[in-house]
Amino acid sequence: MNALAQLITPNNISLDIEVSSREELFIFIAQQFEKNHGISANSVIACLEEREALGSTALGNGIAIPHGRVKFLEQAHIGFVRLKESINFHATDKQPVKALVIMLVPEAATQAHLDILAKIAQTISNNKNKNILLTEPSADNIYQLLTAWN
Repeated sequence: MNALAQLITPNNISLDIEVSSREELFIFIAQQFEKNHGISANSVIACLEEREALGSTALGNGIAIPHGRVKFLEQAHIGFVRLKESINFHATDKQPVKALVIMLVPEAATQAHLDILAKIAQTISNNKNKNILLTEPSADNIYQLLTAWN
């Protein structure tokens, strides 16, 4: 187990979601966090859009890490979404995005939150892990992978 295990739950993993745009994706993500954690969907959409306005959170090769600071959030939360069809995420490599690790942190995010974000980026940059996230059919197996990363 690792630090991610405290921040992600199996019900925050969604596979083969059908959306046609980043806006639709953010609405889906926001509804999931509102349903699973009581975080205002409007707050989630606003923080993700605010962060994307600074520059795309796409890492390239079909992967993105949308993240943002949420007012009044007490602890960080992580989710994972894989799309049925890739969408434009304004990635620097011009590749559409299919797999996303989402991180919401309190407004007063700490260095620990930044370290977790960096670790997520580093881990999903590994080709083996990236391929698993892009192809694994079982949400339980993805949860196991995410919580086993060291």
